[in-house]
Amino acid sequence: MSQRKRVTALLLDLDGVLRRWDPAVTAVVEREYSLATGSLHGAAMAPERLNPAVTGQVSHADWMAGVAEALAEQAGGVDTARAAVGAWQAYRGEVDPDVLALVREVRAAGVRVGLGTNATDLLDADLAALGLAGEVDLVVNSSVVGAAKPSREYYHAAATALATVPDQVLLVDDDDRAVRGARAAGLSALRWSGPADLPYVRAALAA
Repeated sequence: MSQRKRVTALLLDLDGVLRRWDPAVTAVVEREYSLATGSLHGAAMAPERLNPAVTGQVSHADWMAGVAEALAEQAGGVDTARAAVGAWQAYRGEVDPDVLALVREVRAAGVRVGLGTNATDLLDADLAALGLAGEVDLVVNSSVVGAAKPSREYYHAAATALATVPDQVLLVDDDDRAVRGARAAGLSALRWSGPADLPYVRAALAA
């Protein structure tokens, strides 16, 4: 049996790993606009709205316009729904300091780090607002690639961007489907559950 190649590059998910979202912010907006709990996230994540946005077929603004239209009846009108979506979108999350410290540590050790995320055309602005511009070697944005995780096409594009072969890349992602897809595409992958996984990531990169 052939031995697996040493991991030489890290592909890190953004949402749920490097960026955290406080659910209390969404809950406040939903209460303020008399929306059912979970309705904003549910409308945004509906595949018919999400998939075109994260594969570059529609803009972030168009995606959110679709969310507002979906919630118009519940909100008592499309204008109120748009206001709710705008208030919700004003919050852009927070950086996990432990994960950012890991990124800086492994880059200092000579390991290339890519941010691998299903995202929209708002991603560059988000990274700048979060102070993350320049913190990774490259960004693999699904809306630019034209294919999203967990597709094989996405992971092969990410490996190419990292200038390495798939089996030398370690994906860290909080989504089980993304992890399974990465493994099927030949990458190593860890299902992220929180900072307790940091020693595993460090060990994998040092092996």
